[in-house]
Amino acid sequence: MRYDAGMSIKRPTLARTEQKKHVLEDNTPRRTFSFYRYVRIENPKALRDELYTRLSEFGCLGRIYVASEGINAQMNIPSIRWNDFDAYIQGKAEFAGIPYKIAVEEADTISFYKLTIKVKEKIVADGLDDSAFDVTKTGEYLTAKEMNEYIEDSDAIVVDMRNGYESEVGHFENAITPDVDTFREELNIVPELLKVHKNKKIALYCTGGIRCEKASAWLRHNGFTDVKHLKGGIIDYKRQIDEEGLPNRFKGKNFVFDERMGERISDDVIAYCHLCGKNKSDTHRHCKNQACHVLFIGCTSCVEKKKGYCSYKCMTFDKLPEIVKKRLIKNNHKKKLEQFKKHRMKSVKR
Repeated sequence: MRYDAGMSIKRPTLARTEQKKHVLEDNTPRRTFSFYRYVRIENPKALRDELYTRLSEFGCLGRIYVASEGINAQMNIPSIRWNDFDAYIQGKAEFAGIPYKIAVEEADTISFYKLTIKVKEKIVADGLDDSAFDVTKTGEYLTAKEMNEYIEDSDAIVVDMRNGYESEVGHFENAITPDVDTFREELNIVPELLKVHKNKKIALYCTGGIRCEKASAWLRHNGFTDVKHLKGGIIDYKRQIDEEGLPNRFKGKNFVFDERMGERISDDVIAYCHLCGKNKSDTHRHCKNQACHVLFIGCTSCVEKKKGYCSYKCMTFDKLPEIVKKRLIKNNHKKKLEQFKKHRMKSVKR
């Protein structure tokens, strides 16, 4: 297979439906997990090539980013190959001792249907100039037990370092949940947002911990002296509370960036359908109109009524002949669809 420097390495191209069908028909039990590490990688392109070859041999599927600053992986693997995979990863000097975050819900839903490995400038898009501050001065870790203590402490501040559409379906009790669309945007506003709490204890959390590594160092650079973050993120918090019998202070779902789009941490449903604004729901979906493909929360009734579309407008547009759709998109319709895609309808305040 030939590829350019900026390309990802992935399996030979198959239609998405064919890829999905192939994996589903395989019926091989798979373990979904993630891992990351900030570590100096001298040749990211060479590592990408090696990872693709070896992980393909193990039957791995997922999305992996490699950069000179480290690795960020979300993936699944046939359960019977777990020991082989672990021996390979732990045997590499730069990854020795790296912890895995095992999925909370290892259910029937497959998390990934192909293997994609990309070389990136950064393993998480944060928009920061790493040369302008010491990225290694991160905050100390918090265990699940300590996180619960922070939540119960009136002198402590708990901050969600995820996007608004993630915290909408699940978050820790009493947490500050910035209404942002990207991690980059959140890093821009959080120092100002927390300015009034500069002398308080601050606890950060995110999905699996990677965003908080950089965020804690950034806040410390901005003069916040007592910043800690939840080790292993929400995923490992769930493991710890189950193993130690601790009270669960997280309400709702943990949004995940794979085919499942969520793992239930508690039985609470805290969000509302974006289409009707009345029915409780925390199931994310993508609009069936591929020209829109907006992420929205829809209750069963609304999704059935609109047949999987986010609006009657998209339903109507998608029924038009392809030649007409192309003409509409060319004549500024594409701009309108992009504007709609950026608009995230909020759950009704209750």
